[in-house]
Amino acid sequence: MLKKRELQDCQALYDLLVHPDVFPFVRQKAYSYEEFLFVTKQTIEAEERGELISRTILDEWGSPIGTINLYDIEDNAGFLGTWLGKPFHGKGYNQAAKDAFFAELFFELGIETIFMRVKKVNLRSTKAVQKLPFVSFANETRKSLLDQINADGDIFNLFEVSKDLYTLHTLRVGHSTEEEHLREA
Repeated sequence: MLKKRELQDCQALYDLLVHPDVFPFVRQKAYSYEEFLFVTKQTIEAEERGELISRTILDEWGSPIGTINLYDIEDNAGFLGTWLGKPFHGKGYNQAAKDAFFAELFFELGIETIFMRVKKVNLRSTKAVQKLPFVSFANETRKSLLDQINADGDIFNLFEVSKDLYTLHTLRVGHSTEEEHLREA
């Protein structure tokens, strides 16, 4: 479902990135394939320096369909950035990628908090975030951070995922699944 970023995936990802329903909402914009190669190489190097964490999202056949990233890592916290190619919208890949990425971040890499800044005009992403039971709306609780990301105007809403809330969710989901299995037996 996820793998470390590799240059060999750039052509497939770039073709998906440039779709008009995707491109405006991507943090790392590339206006040519060559620029996308360069940005991907920089991303791989930044991960080696511990500045970010980036993964390629794969479909069930192992083909690249998008990326998921944790940017601006500081004090075991960072900002989530994710995008999927248009043909893969609404098919459950976003949720599956977040589950796998969050588990890696929280349980393997020592991240404590994931922030999500979502453009208020990006209704698709807002709806996707609001579906996640372990996400908190953080406009009030993290007001100073919200003010920083909205320095150029009232553009973003801020959401937060804490390791504690995510862990509680995973324990509850696992517990519910076990109970349902026992009832069926």
